[in-house]
Amino acid sequence: MELGRLEYLQALVTEFQVTDSTEAKEQVLANLANFAYDPSNYEYLRQLQVLDLFLDMLTEDNESLVEFAMGGLCNLCLDKTNKDYILEANGVEPIINCLSSSNEETVVSAVTTLMFLTTPRSRAQTTALPVVECMLRFSLSANTRLSNLACIFLQDYCSPAQVEEARNLSEHTALGIPLPKD
Repeated sequence: MELGRLEYLQALVTEFQVTDSTEAKEQVLANLANFAYDPSNYEYLRQLQVLDLFLDMLTEDNESLVEFAMGGLCNLCLDKTNKDYILEANGVEPIINCLSSSNEETVVSAVTTLMFLTTPRSRAQTTALPVVECMLRFSLSANTRLSNLACIFLQDYCSPAQVEEARNLSEHTALGIPLPKD
């Protein structure tokens, strides 16, 4: 008997919760992140609390789990309901923390997610001074993907005054954030 979409996603979530295998957890989370790309899955993923699962995984030590969770949130946050949920769940701070990952995919997804989460209400948090400083550093990266994304963030989401303030700061709080590995 073929499983319906909801039942299949539920089976993935259950497998993630019950398995002790790190490899299986990574594979399931990667699958859930891929399913998060399809808007027809949004309601099911909300119902199964996958947004919470993704947010919880952002603080894991396992870089693959963080990467897949960040990718899943990036896929989900264009939807207004999902965006509101992430913002109300205080998801911006752990996303900002992902900017310090050494994993390029995690950082790219984090920058993109911050862009998607920026609203008039959340702008003060998503474009806080340490974030702008970090984007200035990323804009100088030899990694073209990251550099271009950071430049777009600075141009489209930050005011000229914010960028100037970050440039002029004598104490650069983002200097300890490593650039992701190429």
